[in-house]
Amino acid sequence: MARKPKSPASDAAKPGAPTPKPGKPSPLLDTRVIYCGDNLEQLAKLPDACVDLIYIDPPFNSNRNYEVFWGETKEKRSFEDRHASTQAYIDYMRPRCQHLARVLKKTGSFYYHCDWHASHYVKVMLDQLFGENNFINEIVWKRSDAKSDVGQGAKHLGRVHDSIFYYTGSSEDYTFNPHYNPLPQSTIDKWYRHVEDGTGRRYNKADLSGPGGEAKGCPVYEWKGVTRAWRNSKARMEKLEKDGRLTYTKSGMVYQKRYLDESKGVALSSWWDDIDMLRGISSGGERLGYPTQKPLALLERILNLSSKPNDIVLDAFCGCGTALVAAQNLGRQWIGIDISPTACRVMAKRLRDVCKMRESEPGHRAHDTKSFIVRDLPWTIDKLKAIPPFEFENWAVIALGGVPNKVQVGDMGIDGRIFPVGTKPNDQHSMFAGDWFPVQVKQTDRVGRPDIDQFEAVMAREDRQRGFFVAFGFTSDAEAECAAFFKRTKRVIKLITVQEILDEQHVQKM
Repeated sequence: MARKPKSPASDAAKPGAPTPKPGKPSPLLDTRVIYCGDNLEQLAKLPDACVDLIYIDPPFNSNRNYEVFWGETKEKRSFEDRHASTQAYIDYMRPRCQHLARVLKKTGSFYYHCDWHASHYVKVMLDQLFGENNFINEIVWKRSDAKSDVGQGAKHLGRVHDSIFYYTGSSEDYTFNPHYNPLPQSTIDKWYRHVEDGTGRRYNKADLSGPGGEAKGCPVYEWKGVTRAWRNSKARMEKLEKDGRLTYTKSGMVYQKRYLDESKGVALSSWWDDIDMLRGISSGGERLGYPTQKPLALLERILNLSSKPNDIVLDAFCGCGTALVAAQNLGRQWIGIDISPTACRVMAKRLRDVCKMRESEPGHRAHDTKSFIVRDLPWTIDKLKAIPPFEFENWAVIALGGVPNKVQVGDMGIDGRIFPVGTKPNDQHSMFAGDWFPVQVKQTDRVGRPDIDQFEAVMAREDRQRGFFVAFGFTSDAEAECAAFFKRTKRVIKLITVQEILDEQHVQKM
């Protein structure tokens, strides 16, 4: 038996509808939470059938490294989007997708975003885990018109689309909210050629002849001297006549007026070419620099199609947090997971800046629908010593309220910049514009005088009066050199230990 999608009465998915307010959080799950860590471990903690919609955009098996820029903080880190083989990639994803299938409600929906590298193998895996009969669509998102991968001598076509595999739980009653796109101008010009006198409303003329005639059950009667099988009953025809919705040709043929302004538009298909990828300035400030960042409009469409206000949305590969922002904007509950501590902090900043949410602590937000929590960040000395150096640099700069440097090499001795309160870069594309203080970070227990000497040269070169140096510890020679540097130049170097940041004692020094 064919499944019947459930279309809720709510109009929250309709364009122009007011943003729904988040409802009461789920009693089973703690929502509005970002978990920092391996999603395999966190997914195992979630109960069965607890999530209404899952979207994931996991690393593609692209066999290349992305140089990733995160957030407005412009973090750049090496993102290993690489696996030894397609089988290794599937082996990595399978246990995670098994848990995702387990936590999805029977009425829920699952979206897996991927590209051409391993999509066919992913589809086979998902059929096995979610069930072939629960596959609804392969959505093709035309992300670009560019043919940058087709250089001179290339022997393949331009690769300009991603695939999004859409599954539902094993149910005959899943949430689906129909979506309509505006009619293209070519359709309007071709089909809505007539203009109504007096009102100026554009319309087309619909044939009222009964399809299939009397043999197909169409009513037969006389109308305006013409007896034939009609599409509508005589009572319906009289109603259309009364409402002025019938029009006649000179020969007496009757047609129904179908007004342009009453058209729902074009029902959304599985080919999505109306949402552009994010492109620099044209993205309206949304673009964070992350090369696989997806447009907010794309995620909002998915959530509008397959969820209702206050449903629970899960993104187990959060990246830069677009799904979380979309969920918050649309009044959904949400859970995010990402393995990168810096990514989690950048997501938190995005939720604060874009969604105007407050970052809270456990136990302090039971009835506060505008707060969220970031959990399991490496807030210990041992964990911070173990994370990759560039992750540590970004953690330290962000903890000081600064902006991490956007380049890992050739940074000219500057790991980040702090902009004084009330100031900001004059040019959003320049990290060097405006008033700022340099930050240097070392993932070491003993920063000595040679490190301070190098930082002094940076401050002199950049003509900065104040700078900050973060490390696990400093030698007495380093402290003495900072004092001597101030005495010679009146320039201030503030030495801040990681423990002071963890104890929130660094604010006094700043």
